Amino acid sequence: MKNSIVICMGSSCFARGNRDHLELIENYLDGNGITAEIQFSGCRCRGECGRGPNIEINGTLHHEVDTGTLLDLMEYYFSAVRAEV
Repeated sequence: MKNSIVICMGSSCFARGNRDHLELIENYLDGNGITAEIQFSGCRCRGECGRGPNIEINGTLHHEVDTGTLLDLMEYYFSAVRAEV
């Protein structure tokens, strides 16, 4: 299974932080040289607006993601990927 990040680009999640998270994710992937190993995409509203911002990583949907949590999640999910490159 390929590693993946799907960031909600619905207006609520976007306004609540995913606007900034988009750039943070791109910088993390590029800075760690793992852009080609991670499938990164956006999606429309998932109907979880009250629990946003929402980001799905490797099939698990994470709610109320702030910047610190996002960095922790990417380290958790992708540290092995970094080690392989």
